[in-house]
Amino acid sequence: MRPTVWLKPGILLIYGAALDAELHQHNAVQLVIPVSGTSSYLEMESERGGIKGSAIVDAQVMHKLTMDEGWVLLVEPHSDLGQRMSTLLAEKKRTRGVMSVGDNSIGRFDALDVSGQKGVDDVLSWLIPVFSQLGLEPFFTQLITGEGRTSSHDKRIQQLVCMLDEYFQEGGDFLVSWAASDVAKQLCLSEGRFLHLFRQEMLIPWRPYLLWRRMMCAMSALISGVSATEAAHLAGFSDSAHLSRTFRRLFGMSIRQALRLFE
Repeated sequence: MRPTVWLKPGILLIYGAALDAELHQHNAVQLVIPVSGTSSYLEMESERGGIKGSAIVDAQVMHKLTMDEGWVLLVEPHSDLGQRMSTLLAEKKRTRGVMSVGDNSIGRFDALDVSGQKGVDDVLSWLIPVFSQLGLEPFFTQLITGEGRTSSHDKRIQQLVCMLDEYFQEGGDFLVSWAASDVAKQLCLSEGRFLHLFRQEMLIPWRPYLLWRRMMCAMSALISGVSATEAAHLAGFSDSAHLSRTFRRLFGMSIRQALRLFE
């Protein structure tokens, strides 16, 4: 089965079969959800035994995953969803940063096109029951739909997001400064007010959000066939090595491994 990969600011969602990751750690908080009737096994470094079935793994926890078929969700740890998942681990006193989330396996996902509104609706219909059981539904829904706490964002933040969309669609090479101080000036805000407002509206701090947007830009460029060096330049990384290191730190896999999922 061809894996389905969905990369959005603050979230990387993979649905696939025969997922087998080597021992690794990354900067994201992770949720693993196997398909009903299939097996999933999560091992931790220096730990005897492991976890079968659905599980949450905190950021920077060394682990290895083997799963027949199912979902892997990687979440930016500074987003509201990522922080709530980490808090859930702490509340359950999971000192090793990993916990089983019980019998949360789900049915096979047949609609593999996750683009557009239909794709969003399909993903939500499959995964919301799991997040509801964990008390995470509002955070997940807001992050995956790109909506904040209310249906209408602050107009200045809307303007900024539109600017980012247009810039990346045009293949911007980051000659424009996206430093918080410069963005705040464009929006006629102080830097502190801008950072607070952005987090309030987007449920994720500005710098992690921008990093995920840059990563999306780089991945889109690589998928289109450009070289790693050019993709790194387009997304504002110093070189392909910098892009590769950042990608592995965020997602626990190499760019080459990720591109194979898109093939």
